[in-house]
Amino acid sequence: MDVPPDFLCPISMELMEDPVTIATGLSYERKNIEKWFFTYKKKTCPATMQSIKNFDLTPNHNLKRLILAWQNQNKASQSCSSSSSSSSPSVKHDEMLSLLKTIESSPFKVSSLKKLRSIIEIGDEIINTDFILSSGVEVLVQIIVQILYESHDFVTFRACEEALGVLQQLPLSEEERTFELLSKQESIKSMAIMLQRGSAEGRLYTITIFQKMSKSNYDWNFVIQDQGIDFFKSLLELVSDEICTKASSRALDVLIDILGGSKKSRLKAIEAGAVCVLIELLPDSNRSSKCEKVLVLLKLLCECAEGRQAMVEHGMAIAAISKKMLHVSNTTTKIAVKILWRICSLHPTERVLEEMLVYGSVKKLLALLHIDGRSSTKDKALKMFKLHGNLWKRYPCFPCEMKEYLALVDDSR
Repeated sequence: MDVPPDFLCPISMELMEDPVTIATGLSYERKNIEKWFFTYKKKTCPATMQSIKNFDLTPNHNLKRLILAWQNQNKASQSCSSSSSSSSPSVKHDEMLSLLKTIESSPFKVSSLKKLRSIIEIGDEIINTDFILSSGVEVLVQIIVQILYESHDFVTFRACEEALGVLQQLPLSEEERTFELLSKQESIKSMAIMLQRGSAEGRLYTITIFQKMSKSNYDWNFVIQDQGIDFFKSLLELVSDEICTKASSRALDVLIDILGGSKKSRLKAIEAGAVCVLIELLPDSNRSSKCEKVLVLLKLLCECAEGRQAMVEHGMAIAAISKKMLHVSNTTTKIAVKILWRICSLHPTERVLEEMLVYGSVKKLLALLHIDGRSSTKDKALKMFKLHGNLWKRYPCFPCEMKEYLALVDDSR
């Protein structure tokens, strides 16, 4: 059912459950306005941007009673609408066209966009094709690019988020019209803004679209040149999101695609603090898929001298990487050995070599040498012992049995 506008929180555009009134006389959902005032330290009314000195929140009991009465009246209607999801494609087609017309003509687009998203969510291939052929993507892209010109307008921003919520459900491939429209510079700029300033949902929608674009061979050079370090900071913030694991995983995928494409992108990521963020993610990355993605990114950054230097300077880098060897998967072990090989062959400071011994890297490398068969991972482990074995065996904590093994290694040179 269409929700009366006065029942919607101006911040989230969701039906209010605990409405409170602020000094300007407008009502907001309590948790949203509290976050606005006390978490984000804002001193303005979100809807009017009027300056505020009194931050008292007064419960709006009358509005709450009206909302509850409206909900009770519409329970029957809501149950009917939920059963309409099985309606025929022709009915959905007509409803979709009607919604697109409303979206184009009305300044209040959010409600219609939500309904449109519920139709596309069904995942019916005929409906999705119908939507694209009816110029639905063009209509939504126009909404998205509006935030380039009205980025401070709350209503425009919410409409953009909902439009992205529809578009992220569509399939994307390089030869399709949807990909072409979303790849345009204005669209990319708008989505980059959403990635930086959008709500949690808005950022999830955006990173989902970016993930699909990366799978369709999108060239990220324009984004890197246009957005610079800010773009990587937004991605790294999502990577660190402990609440929305979907957003975090998709941001990792996008970063892998970007950093795998050019050295310039790696330098920008390093400047944005990628090494520090990724190293601090490793201890809690217990799922093999996430751990592998983080290590792949660190390996890519290690291909730059700046990346290796940042890793050497990080106090927990060697410890975090060593911990994942032989504990998560064969792939994580293989990648971790590659990282250690790059560091200790190109940046073999005494501190790094000591940390490799203290944090168990050397012991695990020795274990790899005892595995039957030949592999590139085993070869790298052997090379590390040949380079630094004499230094490691001088330490008191170096096991006696390892000294005997190193003597055999020396004899094999």
